Amino acid sequence: MREIVLDIETTGLDPLRGDRVVEIGCVEIFNRMPTGQTFHRYINPERDMPQEAFAVHGLSSEFLAEKPLFTHIVDDFLEFIGDAPLVIHNASFDISFINAELDRLKMRTIGRDRLVDTLLLARRKHPGVSNRLDDLCSRYAIDNSRRTKHGALLDAELLAEVYIDLIGARQPQLILAETASRRTGGTLDMPRRQRTVPLAPRVTDADRIAHRDFVATLGEKAIWKEFAGTEALKQAVSD
Repeated sequence: MREIVLDIETTGLDPLRGDRVVEIGCVEIFNRMPTGQTFHRYINPERDMPQEAFAVHGLSSEFLAEKPLFTHIVDDFLEFIGDAPLVIHNASFDISFINAELDRLKMRTIGRDRLVDTLLLARRKHPGVSNRLDDLCSRYAIDNSRRTKHGALLDAELLAEVYIDLIGARQPQLILAETASRRTGGTLDMPRRQRTVPLAPRVTDADRIAHRDFVATLGEKAIWKEFAGTEALKQAVSD
């Protein structure tokens, strides 16, 4: 199943009062695994950047002034998300801004039936504690050291990792990996398939003679002899 993890940055907290989207970051996951496909755009909000918002994400009016308008990136954005479920932390906030931008363009808005709110999932799984993205990263031992400020793509990447842990999708993968890689006495703990017909030897008699003659030139203190021993050496040369 294809899902899109989405995050945005904005000029403020209320799209109904003129706050706008300034950054969109999306990460594609398929069958609960990131595919490496992403969508990331900075957007000119056509307004000033309040100091409070700048302190959160560090995106200045000067930086955004040369970025495309939402109308110029909306088709690419909608094509990327397609009809996939949208995994968002505090989904009502992000989708209200996205839908406000779509409404300004007289385009169909995104239905809330498509949303997977990781904040609600986290509150059900971890009631009574803080479930901010940073808290969840710490809880699930996900490295968020790069997150010195909010950033839509980085936050979407972190949220994708959190989401996999939050719904328990990583556990079956780990069990499978542990089963496949379990070792006993240095060998894989699984039956080995045997060939019904041995492979034809690839070492010729001339190769064996040349190898034996070469080893003879190494002297009695040759590392080969110390490591393999005389009998092992004879066997290796004769095989």
